[in-house]
Amino acid sequence: MLGDQLPADYEAIARTAEGAGIDVVSVFHDLLYQPAIGPLLLMARVTERIRLGPAALNPFTLHPYEIAGQTAMLDLASGGRAYLGLVKGAWLDQLGIDEERPLVALREAVEIVQKLLAGDTSGVAGERFTLAAGTALAYERVRQSVPLLIGTWGERTAAWAGTVADELKVGGSANPELVPVVRTWAAAADIRIVVGCVTVVDEDGGWARERARAAVAPYLDVVAGLDPTLELRPGQEPPLDRFAIAGTPEEVAAKVIALWEAGADRVELGTPQGRTTRDGVRLICERVMPLLRR
Repeated sequence: MLGDQLPADYEAIARTAEGAGIDVVSVFHDLLYQPAIGPLLLMARVTERIRLGPAALNPFTLHPYEIAGQTAMLDLASGGRAYLGLVKGAWLDQLGIDEERPLVALREAVEIVQKLLAGDTSGVAGERFTLAAGTALAYERVRQSVPLLIGTWGERTAAWAGTVADELKVGGSANPELVPVVRTWAAAADIRIVVGCVTVVDEDGGWARERARAAVAPYLDVVAGLDPTLELRPGQEPPLDRFAIAGTPEEVAAKVIALWEAGADRVELGTPQGRTTRDGVRLICERVMPLLRR
């Protein structure tokens, strides 16, 4: 989900998703949208089973200390159902933020968050971030660690994620051919591969594809050239079905199944979902999910 809904909408959507058997609800922490922690806390209060987490926070706009605190709070509010997603972020030049050495920043952020959640007071002397020895969170945590997701299109970051993360996500892709490539990058048999992208489901498949084309356009400048399985010529329009999931409920279900068969462990059906987010989630729950249970 994108952070652009009203509080009551987040709660209604979370109830609908949980009732339909969806496993995970993620909230993006995209630049200039609502911070993910607010919607996640609202949804935690009205659900009992689904996993909840940001997909994803980045240490350039949120210090690792704050990331640890938000993660601990979400885990408390959800009764131990939180996960943490981290990425380096995009479009940060709009804020004048130094994005150099992103992998260093991610490594140190993970180390600081993990030590704060675990109550490890040995400190971190990093290049980008430090944590003084003796520093500890001043409250009890539900768990001393939470599942970690790293989002990336980079081979080096994916290889590192394979050593520390539970899940590796490629955001903005619906390409089954990319899934085994990313798993090779991670070089870890037990890491779960997550793919997620703009999704639009509607009874009118043509309308859904046109809506998805408009919704995915802002992301293509970031991701279209990163897929090593595509050889795009200069000026060539990227194929929509490699970067978005769009169509009728039957077409969307078939796309999810194709990604599973390619080796994806989890598929995130991202914003805008439908004509409205609530309408799209309703169709996913009522029409797509039954097709995935067969």
